[in-house]
Amino acid sequence: MSARGTSVLFDAPGPRTRRRTAIATVVALALLAAGVVAVLLRFAERGQFDAELWAPLVDPGSEEFPLVWERIGSGLSVTLRAAAAAMVASVVIGVLLTTTRLALGRYGRLPVVGVIELLRGLPVIVTIYYVSALLPALGADLDDFWFLVIGLTAYNSVIISEIVRAGVVALPRGQVEAALAVGLTRAQTMRLVQLPQALRAMLPALISQLVVILKDTALALFVLNGVNDLMREANQMRTVLDNPLQMYVVVALIYIVICLVLDRLAHWVERRSGPRTTAATPAATPAGDAVTRV
Repeated sequence: MSARGTSVLFDAPGPRTRRRTAIATVVALALLAAGVVAVLLRFAERGQFDAELWAPLVDPGSEEFPLVWERIGSGLSVTLRAAAAAMVASVVIGVLLTTTRLALGRYGRLPVVGVIELLRGLPVIVTIYYVSALLPALGADLDDFWFLVIGLTAYNSVIISEIVRAGVVALPRGQVEAALAVGLTRAQTMRLVQLPQALRAMLPALISQLVVILKDTALALFVLNGVNDLMREANQMRTVLDNPLQMYVVVALIYIVICLVLDRLAHWVERRSGPRTTAATPAATPAGDAVTRV
């Protein structure tokens, strides 16, 4: 947009406004820095920076260091495997739900819409609990690991379904009409024309939801006792070592690094996927807020 067009939307701030904004920014940063310093001083008074509390995590010469990182690695392996299984299953089922919903008629898709709205309305931790309680009652003999995967899949597949549907609906209708005009069936049009463009257009939102799946694996700590994921291993070790702050700081850094890697991967895939569709892309729409149209 040109500078002239931009000035129509809002007035450029004058010297006095810019000065006030700069002063407010400096004051806010100073208050934030003061708060951080106060917290750090409080931690120092309580001995949270003592070497013996950090040694099991950062000092290879410590006796506990090898065992601590062996258990962290074991828990991280469980977390990554559960997240990967739930991610794959959620994407596959989400795409199937989208295609099924769009292929059915106005009343035929009501059961699908009902399931989607039901699972979207439940907190993910409640979904995991229901899965762990209902499946054994129905005779399913599964480990808690699979209860976690199924619970995460049940919740996130409907969210991904709404993300993909939003991308499909945003495509120009002329593309569907052109595909049908050259002899493609409705199923072929969905598979060859609509879905590839929708998935590419909604890739940032999809990657964001996959990151959510990774973080939601930590909920197993509160619901399932048989999943020795990263959070459970950290929780057990911090009770023995009596260093909860240090242990959870390291765990938080691990999650942050993994999420940053996924974010970089999303940007790399987006660049490699070529130019995106010219259709209006509702990628900025939050995953859980997609408009449901029956």
